[in-house]
Amino acid sequence: MSGKGVGMTGAYAIFRREFAAYFGQPVAYVVITAYLLICGWFFASTLFLEGQATVRTYFEAAPLLLVFFAPAIAMRLLADEWRSGTMELLITLPVRDMDVVLGKYLAALAVFMVAQGVTLLYPLTAGLLGNVDGGQVVSAYIGMLLLGGTYLAVGLWASAVTASQVVAFILGFFVCFVLFLLGKVVALAPAPLVPLAEAIAVDTHFANLARGVVDSRDVLYFLSLIALCLLGAVSTLEGRKWGSR
Repeated sequence: MSGKGVGMTGAYAIFRREFAAYFGQPVAYVVITAYLLICGWFFASTLFLEGQATVRTYFEAAPLLLVFFAPAIAMRLLADEWRSGTMELLITLPVRDMDVVLGKYLAALAVFMVAQGVTLLYPLTAGLLGNVDGGQVVSAYIGMLLLGGTYLAVGLWASAVTASQVVAFILGFFVCFVLFLLGKVVALAPAPLVPLAEAIAVDTHFANLARGVVDSRDVLYFLSLIALCLLGAVSTLEGRKWGSR
């Protein structure tokens, strides 16, 4: 079997193990339920209090909500392995560090997609009660997938740094919040720094997708951040493994 095949098999095995583990513990249910309740409140408040059948409020609130919930989903991915001592067993398996990181990341992404799948009820409901731009909704959900994937990658990197899930959550939250906050303070930045702040702020790129504008530069931005964080997690994992020997 080729090295490529082994890698794909190893990552898939890690993915299956991790995805099953999520729903074998109450944490996933608590996080997903809390996320859906808060998202539902934003949608329902617009629908019932303002009388508008729209998902605009939900997509406007999503970037800040995911700052909290994505690190909560990702905090246990590697930190729990270090804490419980099962990382030593994982190291002995015929899988590469990249397979471990990729498999765990895809499991977290799948959990996030389960939660996002439930939120499809919002645009469906809004479409029955009013006029909804289907193309804009599709673009916004692409943005949600990319944004959530980015925050999860940040959380995975944070989880590789420490054996404490609490510390991993705080670190992941801090980095995600900084990326989010940059988009809110662009107007306050010195003029020469405005282009840089806009370029690295997640809110700027997500806003374009939420408006229905699918620009390859925005997609590339998110994919680049995801790749950077995953490579950082692999590097951190390798460094900690060698340090523990």
